[in-house]
Amino acid sequence: MAANKFGRYVWLIDLIRSHPYITFKEISEKWEDSGLGDGKPLPWRTFMHHKEAVESIFDVIIECDKRGYGYYIEDDELLKGDGLRSWLIDSYATLNQVQADIKLSGRISFEKMPSGNKYLQLILQAMRQNRVIEITHQGFGRAHPTTFEVEPYHLKVASRRWYLIGRSPYYGEVRTYALDRMQHVDITDKTFNLPESFDINRYFEGCVGIMAGREYDIERVVIKAYHWAVKYLSTLPIHESQKEIARDDNSITLEFHVRPTYDFFQALLQQGDQIEIIEPQWVKEGMCRIAENILSYYKKKEDSAGT
Repeated sequence: MAANKFGRYVWLIDLIRSHPYITFKEISEKWEDSGLGDGKPLPWRTFMHHKEAVESIFDVIIECDKRGYGYYIEDDELLKGDGLRSWLIDSYATLNQVQADIKLSGRISFEKMPSGNKYLQLILQAMRQNRVIEITHQGFGRAHPTTFEVEPYHLKVASRRWYLIGRSPYYGEVRTYALDRMQHVDITDKTFNLPESFDINRYFEGCVGIMAGREYDIERVVIKAYHWAVKYLSTLPIHESQKEIARDDNSITLEFHVRPTYDFFQALLQQGDQIEIIEPQWVKEGMCRIAENILSYYKKKEDSAGT
C-alpha cells in the first residue's frame, strides 16, 4: 500500500476521533486545508472508499449518526484500549501533520530507537508462523554472547527499546530479551503452540517497565512526592495503579499496587530528590541502600581529592 494512502486513512480516523459527530461538509473542508488533497474538497466517493478501507485495515468502524449529527468512531473506548492500534494511529497522525507543513520539518525532532529493529521483521515472521527462532544474544551482564532457541510469544516497546518475550526451551520458562542485544537471528524449522493460558497483561501485572519480577509479590507501596514532582506525577503516572490518597500545600501522597522491581526504583529515581517512600519498610530500605551507594561514589571522590 502506498504510504500516502495509509496516511489518508489515519488522518480520517484521527480527525473523526478528535471531532465526534463531525459532518461530511466539515470533513471535506478540513481535508482541503490539510495538504493531503492538494487544496481541493474531498469527493464523496473518495470519502466512502477511505471509510471502507479504515474498517478493513484497522478494524475501526466509522458510523453516521442517524439523526444527522455527523460521523463518529464506533467503540472509541475499545480503540483507546488497544495499545498497538492507538500507537500506530497516533504516530502516523503526527507524521501527517509534520509532512503537511514542510516549514516545520526542521523544527520537530524524534528520539532515535536503538538498532534492535534490525531483526524485527524476522521475529514478526516467526511469530506469525509459530516458529522457534535461534538467537545469538549478549546481555549487558555477560562477557560473551551465547546462542540458544526461543519460542517468540510477544514483542514490547519500553524505554525506547524493543523486547522479545518468549519461552526458553532450555530453562522451560518465559524470559525477556532486548532486540538491540541480539547479534544474529535465524528462523528454525521447529514449531510451537502459543499457550492459550499466556496473557501478556497478566504476565506483566503490577510491573513498571520491562522486568516481569515474578520473584516479587504485588505490594501496596505508598510514596510522597514534593514540589515539581507533584504536578509531574499527577500528569504522567508511573503505573496504572497510581492513586492519590492525600494532599497538602507542598506534597501529594500516592498509592501503588506494584512489584517493587529495579525498574520501579528507577522510575522513582527519575524524580530526583522530590520522592520519599513511606511504606512498606523493606521497599523504603531498598531505596535507602541505593541512595547510600550513590552518596558513597561522591564521598570517595571527595576523599581522594583531599589526599
